[in-house]
Amino acid sequence: MTQKTNIGAFLSDELPSDSRHSRQLARRQMIAEAVMAEGSMRIEDLTDRFGISLMTAHRDVDELVSRGLFRKTRGIVTAAATSLIESSDVYRANRQSAEKKMIAAAAMQFVEPGQAIFLDDSTTVLQMAAHLPAKVPLTAITNSLTLMNALKDMHDVTLLALGGQYYNWCNAFMGRMTINEINRLRADVAFISMSAITDDIVFHQSPEIVDIKRAMFDSAAKRILLTDHTKFERRALHSFAALSEFDVVIVDEKTPADHLDRMRNKNINVVVARSDGDRS
Repeated sequence: MTQKTNIGAFLSDELPSDSRHSRQLARRQMIAEAVMAEGSMRIEDLTDRFGISLMTAHRDVDELVSRGLFRKTRGIVTAAATSLIESSDVYRANRQSAEKKMIAAAAMQFVEPGQAIFLDDSTTVLQMAAHLPAKVPLTAITNSLTLMNALKDMHDVTLLALGGQYYNWCNAFMGRMTINEINRLRADVAFISMSAITDDIVFHQSPEIVDIKRAMFDSAAKRILLTDHTKFERRALHSFAALSEFDVVIVDEKTPADHLDRMRNKNINVVVARSDGDRS
């Protein structure tokens, strides 16, 4: 089945535009988009389309395979199942980036100095990292390797890194060991983001991720959901929790009014993050 999507996560604003690494990342983005548009392609065809050697094409494809986006068999590269693609941090990183930044900024009103907070492996929660220095001292607890790297040198942030089995496709640690570590902790707040909302129930396509986030949810005194407007238009397989189980649901200003009205009529505590910094 042909799959078409936009992969922007291999681009980095921190890299100079003329750097070799930046060109490599941009090329891999274009390869990812081409294969997802076609469903499958011969690796030899990638060499013609992008003007690269066969060795370079294999190296780029192998990196994308390791990230969970592709399968490679006998010179053919095929897009992975949609659910795995959507779980990948490569796919998620730059989707609705402006909305994620607004939501993360709004979430900081629920962080107080001295707290211990769970931060999940979502790319929305990742955006909170830049704001944490304003609320130190803090204890940050996460299973996300990306977030660990962002926090490891942050002054007055005590980082509790949750170990376990490493999953390359989401760049995070999961599994029974991770859950056991979470269960031994009690945090003030858990900041969580998920893939989809259907009938005011939150879903995710990965059961492993659901298990980790549920453990964080159960081990925190306050639970806050960070979700952009597109999550109301999507579906995923595994249920996580009802919106009413969260203490706060933070959405962006593009969330349709009918969703806002319905949630508020159910006494769900909704905060709308706005581009002007106002929250309502």
